Formats: sequence, structure tokens, C-alpha cells
Amino acid sequence: MKKILVIDDDPVLVKYLVSLFRNNGYETCQAKDGHEGYEVLLREKPDLITLDLQMEEEWGPRFYRKLSQNEEFKNTPVIVVSGLSGQHAIKKAVAFVSKPFDPDKLLGIVRSTIGLGGS
Repeated sequence: MKKILVIDDDPVLVKYLVSLFRNNGYETCQAKDGHEGYEVLLREKPDLITLDLQMEEEWGPRFYRKLSQNEEFKNTPVIVVSGLSGQHAIKKAVAFVSKPFDPDKLLGIVRSTIGLGGS
């Protein structure tokens, strides 16, 4: 089963994304900021990451820099889900989805990137 790591400091959005992905056959893990996200990344080895740019503790671009310097994870696809219009912050993201977003559009991007969720 494909696994998605959700990194966002908004607990309501995290809960929404986790249930959206789980209802569509994906496994999920989550983190409230980039620092925790990196620990979860190393432990869970997700197939894809959704990443907020602006978080309380460690911002998304900083997490992404660490991710891209790690040989094992540098090719892990990242979808930026943010209220900030800072697409330039993460040039290699597979997509930039502005909050609020269309869940079907986000799922379409996930499916085209890592395939369907499975059981």
C-alpha cells in the first residue's frame, strides 16, 4: 500500500487530508512541522509527501532542503499544499496546490504521481 506523509501545522487540515487519503486506499503518517516531518520521514519512508510552507516551528522550505540532501529520499515526490503563494520556494515539487483546494484535484495529482491507493 502506498504511504503519504502529511506535514502541516493545522490539525483540522491534517485530519481532513489523512481521512481523504485513507478513504482512497492510501496509508498515512503525519507531522506538525518540518522537524517532526523529517523524523517521521526516516521512520516511515513514505511514497509521497504533502508539505505546507508556513509552519510554526520549522518551515516547509527548510524541511525540503534537508530532504533533497538525503540520498535515500531526495527523489520522494512532494506536493506543496499552502496558503502562501511561494511556489518558487520549492522548485522541484511535483505540484503546488493553494489552500483552499479541490480534494478531487489533489487526489488526481497524487494518483498521477504514485498511482492508486491499494489494499
